[in-house]
Amino acid sequence: MIKSRAAFLAVPCGFATVARMSPLVRIAAGLCLSCTAAIAGTAAKPDEDKTARDIFSYDTSYTGGGSLKNNATGRGDSHYTDFTYDHRFPVSGKWYFRTGFEYERFDFGGSQAGLPNHLQAAFAHLALEYIVQDHAGAGISIEPGFYFQNRVGIESFDVPWRLWISFPLKKDRLFGVLGVGGALYQDPVVAPGGGIIWLISEKVRLEGVIPKPALVVDLSDDWELRIHGELLFESFRTDDVIRPSRALNLHNAVVEYSEYRAGVQLTCNRWKPFAITLGGGYSFEREFHFFRANQRQTIGGARYAKVGVEAKF
Repeated sequence: MIKSRAAFLAVPCGFATVARMSPLVRIAAGLCLSCTAAIAGTAAKPDEDKTARDIFSYDTSYTGGGSLKNNATGRGDSHYTDFTYDHRFPVSGKWYFRTGFEYERFDFGGSQAGLPNHLQAAFAHLALEYIVQDHAGAGISIEPGFYFQNRVGIESFDVPWRLWISFPLKKDRLFGVLGVGGALYQDPVVAPGGGIIWLISEKVRLEGVIPKPALVVDLSDDWELRIHGELLFESFRTDDVIRPSRALNLHNAVVEYSEYRAGVQLTCNRWKPFAITLGGGYSFEREFHFFRANQRQTIGGARYAKVGVEAKF
C-alpha cells in the first residue's frame, strides 16, 4: 500500500527526527493525506464543490542505482508501480462509504546481495469519510489484503487501519490534523500521527503533514507546483532471504521497506477529469529492515523520476 514526504522542516517535530522513527512514521503515513487536500480545497470555486463518485489513479517511479551499505558490496536500483480504483456511496449528508482495491509492486534490480527482487501487495479499501471539496476531512479506513513477495497465504494477510480528523487552529488560515493508525506487521502495532497546514495565500500553502510535507504553489487554474519531502514505509512477508556470505539467512520473515526522498513535481489539470503529474528528485536512502530479526540492509542515495495519472468522475 504505498500509498510524501525544503518542506522537511514543515513537519512539526522535524524531518530528521521523524525519519529515524521509521516504524512509527510508517503507521502514521497516509493518516493525513486526505485532510491536507480537503483543507487546501477550502478556497475552491463553487462549481468545484462536487463529490466525485469514481476515483482512479496510476503511479510509477524509477530510482537509480545506489551503493549497498552495511558491509555489503554492489548496487541496487528500484521501480515502483501502483494502481488504485475507488467508488463512493452516499450515506448521509457529506458522509460517504468508499470501497475499492489497490495493487502495488516494488521491483529491485542490480546486485541485491540476496535481498528480495520484488515486493507486492493486493488489498481492498473500506472507508467511512466526511467529504469536503471532494476530499476526506475526517474518516476511518481499513485496507485488508495480502502484502507479500511471492507466496499469497494467511501469513501474508494484514489489515492496516487509520482514523483521522482535521480542525481549524486559525479561521481560514491555519489547520491541525490528528490521526492514529496501525497494522499487524508494524512495529509498534499502533501509533499516532498529525501535522499542520498553513494557507499562506490563495495560491501558496504549506502542508506540514506526514508523510508528504510540501510547499505548494498554484501557478494557475491548470498547473500546480509542489516542492516536497517524501517518507515511504511499508511491510511485507518475504520468502527466503539469503545473502551469499550467510550474513543474512531468513525464511518467511517480515520486512519493512522504507525510502526517504525529496523532489519537485508539476501537476496539470487542463484535461479534466484527468490530472497528470511529472516529478523527480533525490532519494537519500532505501532500507530493508527485518525488525523481528534485528537485521537491516541499506542502499545509498540516487536520483529518481516519477509520473502519475489521476481521474475523478
